[in-house]
Amino acid sequence: MAAFSAYPDKTVPFAVKTGMAGDAHRVGFTDVIELETWKTVDLGGVRVTAAPAAHGMPENSYVLEKDEITVFFGGDTLLIPEPRDVADRFPRIDLALLPVNRLQIRPMLNKQVAMNAREAAELCRWLQPRVAIPIHYAFSAGPVRDRPLLKYTGTPEEFAGAAAQLSPETEVHILPPGQPLSIDPAVRRDALVASSLRRRRLRSGRRSCRSHRGRGAGAEWATPS
Repeated sequence: MAAFSAYPDKTVPFAVKTGMAGDAHRVGFTDVIELETWKTVDLGGVRVTAAPAAHGMPENSYVLEKDEITVFFGGDTLLIPEPRDVADRFPRIDLALLPVNRLQIRPMLNKQVAMNAREAAELCRWLQPRVAIPIHYAFSAGPVRDRPLLKYTGTPEEFAGAAAQLSPETEVHILPPGQPLSIDPAVRRDALVASSLRRRRLRSGRRSCRSHRGRGAGAEWATPS
């Protein structure tokens, strides 16, 4: 939450995981909304739905909808089974922002707290977004803190290569932090129907595996770091 303290407009609507509003208020934000998984709120004309996530602290991922554009924001989540359910609820995702840096905590025996590039590509395979952007690859806590505390090994190039194998119909863009990307809501993939059928087959295979184990306008977005 400390990173958000530098944001200049503390009146902007701020959606957080249930239980985190106090932290947001302490760094100055005044319009804070707590959301539990799958709860939805309208923030300035954008429909925001909280989705599952896992990190070193309570966290949501989010689905944003406006003007026929649907965006999945993965925050800095680990790859866990639950975010894949986003595909069931939101079958047409135009843009997915996925963390790829494999953030690890050195004093905790290099405990991993964010997806690596291959895991992000695996989530991309389930979501089948029209466009995917790797994020958090440029994150740094600074040279003093990085050396004893944090470790990062995932790269956007590694994600692009893995996504080309696992989700070949997804267009990957690697953007420097702050660079915008325009998404045209009128553009839909010609293979959308085939993609939906493929997603159903993937879900069907996943259910079969579980059962077997049981028996025995336009919109413009700027990438964060």
